[in-house]
Amino acid sequence: MGAQWKAKGKELAANAKGKVFGKLAKEIMVAARSGADPASNAKLRLVVEQARKVSMPKDTLERAIKKGAGLTGESVNFEHVIYEGFAPHRVPVMVECLTDNLNRTAPEMRVLFRKGQLGTSGSVSWDFDHVGMIEAEPIEKGADPELAAIEAGAQDFEAGEEGVTMFLTDATDLDIVSRALPAQGFTVLSAKLGYKAKNPIDPSTLSAAELEEVEAFLAAIDSNDDVQNIFAGLGG
Repeated sequence: MGAQWKAKGKELAANAKGKVFGKLAKEIMVAARSGADPASNAKLRLVVEQARKVSMPKDTLERAIKKGAGLTGESVNFEHVIYEGFAPHRVPVMVECLTDNLNRTAPEMRVLFRKGQLGTSGSVSWDFDHVGMIEAEPIEKGADPELAAIEAGAQDFEAGEEGVTMFLTDATDLDIVSRALPAQGFTVLSAKLGYKAKNPIDPSTLSAAELEEVEAFLAAIDSNDDVQNIFAGLGG
């Protein structure tokens, strides 16, 4: 959670698959503004690979690319917005949105942050690093994530759940490292820019009830259709 908050539970994740497709479709449309060919558009290539990893239907994927590139005659106007603030118990939070209507999103975020505290621009971001985040899993057992990080040019790595490793990079090196990891024995599952807390709060300093309040707060924000990613300053 020091890097990116994700909803817990396989059942919840399965039920949210349609929402995952919706979020990825938005990212694809935004990336495709710079060109419909993933081979010459690194940002589009990364999100297309991510969409394929989660089995997004080919028709949905191609339609999003064409729509974003302006090949369908439809207007696409998503704006990237970040909301900063605190979850309950002063857990710092960065909320990344893609919205086609700021007049809808802004008041919705104000309501969602009532159980925490919505901050102004820069009030929380100073305590986060803007980094590349690559989730990858070993192609074969025994692959060494530390060696892979060094050889691929990643800054650091963190062990995740179910054998997945999070490789952290400079923001400008995201594409280079994601291309290099397969040669080091790792299959890239996702690659994106994000925010990693510099001083995450130790969960052991919060009671079980307090942790539940934080989780409920983050889950409520994640349920908003305009929210793409949530980065929470909570360790573990």
